[in-house]
Amino acid sequence: MAISADNPLACCRSFLFIPGADASALRDAVKTGADVLVQELEDFTPPSRRPQARQIAVQVMTHWRECGHCSAVRINPFETCGQEDLEAVMAARPEIVMMSKVESRAQVEELHRRIGMLESRYRIEPGSTLIVPNIETALGVVRAIEIAKASPRVQAMLVATEDMVSDLGAGRSRAGTELFYARSRFLLECAAAGVLAIDSPYTFADDAGAEADMQFGQSIGYQAKGVVNPAHVAVANRYLTPSLAAVALAQRHIAAFEQASREGAARAEVDGLVVEVPSYFQAKRLLGRHEQLNSMQALRSH
Repeated sequence: MAISADNPLACCRSFLFIPGADASALRDAVKTGADVLVQELEDFTPPSRRPQARQIAVQVMTHWRECGHCSAVRINPFETCGQEDLEAVMAARPEIVMMSKVESRAQVEELHRRIGMLESRYRIEPGSTLIVPNIETALGVVRAIEIAKASPRVQAMLVATEDMVSDLGAGRSRAGTELFYARSRFLLECAAAGVLAIDSPYTFADDAGAEADMQFGQSIGYQAKGVVNPAHVAVANRYLTPSLAAVALAQRHIAAFEQASREGAARAEVDGLVVEVPSYFQAKRLLGRHEQLNSMQALRSH
């Protein structure tokens, strides 16, 4: 199932995770060009600094929204300190709440319930806060569809890197071959559920590896990427933005198919490719994405 253009996260290409208590990094994150900025309260924030991170959430997310970026937070599971995280950060009105280590429908249902209570407390529009479960284990991947269907707030999900490698008992490599199946299956599950799949972050520092990792993700169909290194935001955005060549080719596919239809034919041929109904609609979706991204960039520049 193709992601609907009505999905509020459909054009969010890059999700940048920033240490939750690092005020300077949080403030400067708007300069990276990331579409979604995530105040990270789990692995990037030591337990001793989480109270500080919660305290600055309102200031941080207000600044992000004023700069035209989508504001998000990643909280810990409720089994640890997730409730303290959630109660504090909902005052900041995040557009997205991510929860780490989601493995079951019940976790999302409980998060949905608690967000609803806090929306009422803070007079936030009911149902407006989205949930993005972070899938970090093999069990989470094989349950991905039921997790995605646990709440209408779930419009996207993210597959993890380091925790997933650990759960698989695999070695970590720059090539990432140990994650190829998990990433591919997760993408398939998200497509079946009709939610945006956010690809696992590349956790090495080198630019060449980030480029290769992003090339693989884009080639199999990912339209969004988790990012942990601000320097790699530009790589993700470049790969996940339709190129001018791709836009021009899509326009040719559409024109050729529509001309063939007017002449009573069911298909057309462009550069040796047979353009049929599926490829016609794919070309239309690419043009729609191109237009949406242009509109988003224009709004942000103002």
